[in-house]
Amino acid sequence: MKATTRRVIYFTRDPAADLLASFQARDWNVEVIGSVQEVRQVMQDGSLAGGLVDFSSVYEPRDVAMLEACLALPTVGWVAMAAATQLDDANSRRLVRDYCFDYITLPAANERIVDTVGHACGMISLGEPAFIDTAEAEGEMIGTCDAMLALFRSIRKVATTDAPVFIAGESGTGKELTAAAIHARSPRRKAPFVAINCGAIPPHLLQSELFGYERGAFTGANQRKIGRVETANGGTLFLDEIGDLPFESQANLLRFLQESTIERLGGQGSIDIDVRIICATHVDMEAAIETGRFRADLYHRLCVLRIDEPPLRARGKDIELLALSTLDRYRKDASRRLYGFSPDAITAMHQYDWPGNVRELINRVRRAIVMSEGRTISAENLELSSYATTLPVTLAQARETAERQAIELALLRHRGRPGDAARELSISRATLYRLLAAHGMREGVESEARA
Repeated sequence: MKATTRRVIYFTRDPAADLLASFQARDWNVEVIGSVQEVRQVMQDGSLAGGLVDFSSVYEPRDVAMLEACLALPTVGWVAMAAATQLDDANSRRLVRDYCFDYITLPAANERIVDTVGHACGMISLGEPAFIDTAEAEGEMIGTCDAMLALFRSIRKVATTDAPVFIAGESGTGKELTAAAIHARSPRRKAPFVAINCGAIPPHLLQSELFGYERGAFTGANQRKIGRVETANGGTLFLDEIGDLPFESQANLLRFLQESTIERLGGQGSIDIDVRIICATHVDMEAAIETGRFRADLYHRLCVLRIDEPPLRARGKDIELLALSTLDRYRKDASRRLYGFSPDAITAMHQYDWPGNVRELINRVRRAIVMSEGRTISAENLELSSYATTLPVTLAQARETAERQAIELALLRHRGRPGDAARELSISRATLYRLLAAHGMREGVESEARA
């Protein structure tokens, strides 16, 4: 049976007829290209191809930047073909080292050239990042695990109402992205989305930042300033880290929520405001209320609809999906072309607990993109070498891990309600509480259930 025809880009201004015949005899479809512009044009369809770049024909020192842009195409597996003297040039060596799978020193047998290009084409097909399926996505968030699919469904439901939304979750899980996705799907999407980090504004400035002030309200108030709440009028106001809001400022916020009016500092009248409130925090609000750090009446005003962000460690294969997405987004920061993550990096990412969640993953991958000296990102580049080796696991340990993960996911799907989670797991509520205590999870879940 005849082999399937494959594609090779032969980048040269002086094609060798006998080399072309050798490619064609091996069922390669050869496209001879004479300029960088032509290479980029023929590769616009995104299909994979082998590439042979004839340095003796196309390399000129003044065109290094253009040639580099051509060799950086992620869908071509390049092989450099050059005379030995040409590789004495520093720029030539850098281009070959950073952008080509292999190089051939001329003169060389045609069969060897064809074999080398075939290997490069095979490697480019293996090394391309996995397809990132964004069919299941909300805004800038992607995910395929059960917890994220449940989150996406919740976003679509709460977006249609004007009721306040409370987003709970660990730091770095993407709570602001969730808030932005709710706004983008809501009837208010054409109006402003204004985010305020309640923990980043000093207490003595918070009231003026939220509600604004009139000229002359205090020393230095040389002109009127519109506050963040008024800026969001007609749209959505996102109060991030609401759990860090100073206690003395909580009364002012509660009054605004009750009356839907504000008064600028130094002002004489009330201003009607129409905003949808979304807030988020990593703080245990039950504990904050019990210790007197947060007003219970304000919390109940804010927490009409609740959404729980899943931690990254509970998202399974999403970890690799997010890493690939980050690599695709910041690939241009690399000093050479990168083809994905090495097996030890993937193992390490799944072994690591990700205390900083998605934010930490993005930062580690971005740093690795810049620091990597190979063609793939390794566990060492991610600074996760100690997690790259999978230690032997006993059957008891495997059962414990699977049990904990099943409980955690069930609670996430049911927003921390133990009764619903127990029914999904086909166990009694008493058994669930016993397992929660055994895994050290009971305290957090009980507080979520009361919330």
